[in-house]
Amino acid sequence: MSDGRYADGPTEKCGVVGVSLADRDAARPLYYALYALQHRGQESAGIVTHDGFQQYSHVGMGLVGDAFTEEDLEGVNGSTGIGHVRYPTAGSLDSSCAQPFSVSFKSGSLGLSHNGNLVNTDEVRAELAAVGHAFTSDGDTEVIAHDLARNLLQEDLIRAVKRTMGRIHGSYSLTIMHDDTVMGLRDPQGNRPLCIGEIDGGYILASESAAIDVLDGDLVRDVRPGELVILGPDGAGFDSYQLVDAEHTAHCFFEYVYFARPDSRIDGDLVYDVRRELGRRLWEESPVETDVVLPVPDSGRAFASGYAEAAKADGVDVEFAEGLMKNRYVGRTFIMPTQDARERAVRLKLNPISDVVTDRTVTVIDDSIVRGTTSSQLVRLLRDVGAEEVHMRIGAPPIVAPCYMGIDMATREELIAADEDVGAIREAIDADSLSYLSIDAIAGALGESRADLCLGCVTGEYPYDIEGEATDREVSRPQVGDARAEATGDD
Repeated sequence: MSDGRYADGPTEKCGVVGVSLADRDAARPLYYALYALQHRGQESAGIVTHDGFQQYSHVGMGLVGDAFTEEDLEGVNGSTGIGHVRYPTAGSLDSSCAQPFSVSFKSGSLGLSHNGNLVNTDEVRAELAAVGHAFTSDGDTEVIAHDLARNLLQEDLIRAVKRTMGRIHGSYSLTIMHDDTVMGLRDPQGNRPLCIGEIDGGYILASESAAIDVLDGDLVRDVRPGELVILGPDGAGFDSYQLVDAEHTAHCFFEYVYFARPDSRIDGDLVYDVRRELGRRLWEESPVETDVVLPVPDSGRAFASGYAEAAKADGVDVEFAEGLMKNRYVGRTFIMPTQDARERAVRLKLNPISDVVTDRTVTVIDDSIVRGTTSSQLVRLLRDVGAEEVHMRIGAPPIVAPCYMGIDMATREELIAADEDVGAIREAIDADSLSYLSIDAIAGALGESRADLCLGCVTGEYPYDIEGEATDREVSRPQVGDARAEATGDD
């Protein structure tokens, strides 16, 4: 699946990180960790630190390397800090929603980085505005920060966090800094990933374990759904508080299909291994005799490898080949004012190796089809260079509904599978055959029940109470009175 706003696929929201170290500044480890999470957001990057006396902040637009200079890094002092890379799916595209979000109030300073999306932002913002809170952005992160700041005026740190959890509803993995204390928080259903690592001189919280690896650290474990983790001062361990227990999780299966780096581990599973297993199951569900299996780079590689391996295990003589070369220097800023230019975008980003494709039957493995435009252009491109047949195999179920959990997955009007069956989609993209992976195969590969996965985009039923949408479980939107009363109960 190609990246970008013109692309035929979803885009991920954000990556978060937090560190607490002994005897060294946090800025550079945060900077390196954000580089490792760059795939999760390319619109802005930021770091907030604290030196025990005051808070420092720098946020900038663009990639991590563009948002920071050497002087910027030298200006964010202190051994504790949090960081963020953003791809916006809610809120403005300008710097007003760049994170981490910082606020100073009577009880100290607060910084907050958010991966996910709340579904009751408007009502919480209205409630806070009614009691005098002024907002500088239209994003949900500022809403969380203001609610937590209000609660910190009345409660100790742990009770304040629990009270905020009782008020907000939706998907969130957060790194938070209250003065020089760094925390990590995962929503009660664990929709977005968050993990803990041990690095030289301290501990780190990050969206993916690849950020720990780049710092030569060791993955300790994932933050559990509903858990608050507080990193100790001077890098001295961490404390854990299980604030909320939910009957079921709502892990996002698209983290494994597309978002996460293949070298990351999420909830105990290496993403690369999961994708290969999904590819093997894709062969089991929809085998097709073919000369060559081609991945759509980059996320299609592991799927295609598993697919070809399973085919060979069944005695099929098939070649796995890198037949599509990706141009990494064509990004979201590529200007496409005409239909011709839009069609040329695929050729600019993906160029076939003709010797691999010409006069051969080809099976193309991709992670998803969203709008169908990229897939149809890719099929035509392969036919133009001489492919005899082009078969499409997709490592996810058809996407039939939008995502409200922080994924830019298009509207129902734009989703080709919302109104068309597989046969009609095959005709639309002009493939000789088309098959998707089943939901049961996804659950089986992850070793989870369907009840513990967020499948809203492929079923139209969501694990959260979203106005106007169906839900697949017993959920209730937090109410001001009872949620706040619950949150102040005994831990």
